[in-house]
Amino acid sequence: IPPPPSRLPLATGNFLEDVIQSIKHLTDIPCARNSLLGGIASGAGIGVVRGMSTTPLAAGNWAMATFTIISLGSFHLCQKKMTDERKKVTKVLESMPRRVVKQE
Repeated sequence: IPPPPSRLPLATGNFLEDVIQSIKHLTDIPCARNSLLGGIASGAGIGVVRGMSTTPLAAGNWAMATFTIISLGSFHLCQKKMTDERKKVTKVLESMPRRVVKQE
């Protein structure tokens, strides 16, 4: 089974315009919304906790690092899960016996 068609805009060749269009359609990317929200929540939490015990600059560094690691990690795991699910569905469909309709 091929992946579903993309709802993202096609590339125009203009870097700035392509970046702006990609940001506008960020929620159309599978797994992007949940990954970013998880990263934001984790980064904010770690930033607050580290902010209580260290300088604001160090706390900000920890918050950004946590956001990046959690967002990228959860995005990668979600994409892998979708790919594995797609492979399982393909395998099940291929193993099903094909029914032949008799022509009269």
